[in-house]
Amino acid sequence: MVHRFSVRVYYEDTDMGGIVYHANYLRFIERARSAWVRDLGIDQNDMRARERLIFAVRRVEADFLGPARFDDALEVETRTQSVTGARLVMEQRVLRGPDILFQAMVTVVCLNESGQPTRLPANIRRVLH
Repeated sequence: MVHRFSVRVYYEDTDMGGIVYHANYLRFIERARSAWVRDLGIDQNDMRARERLIFAVRRVEADFLGPARFDDALEVETRTQSVTGARLVMEQRVLRGPDILFQAMVTVVCLNESGQPTRLPANIRRVLH
């Protein structure tokens, strides 16, 4: 299943050259992941309060393939690549129409309240499979 999230490029997202500043692609995909998790029915605030667990990005491998510019309408696609007991790997792409501008493989882990890695809760693994 592919989750889609729309993003509009604002002036504040661009650099002196008028294109999206590279770090902002990470912000775009973060927003898309948050929306995807919410759409799956996972309440991250509740997870933190009840289970004392949070999601954390462990690794990002990114490719910048083309520039986005002010006022572009973009779409972020998120796909699950793999789910194990301790990690979730997703592919995320930022597109303008059919053109892929940015793509990343993102590894997310679960941390307990002391910041130590822990297994993803079984109910979350079920939802993600």
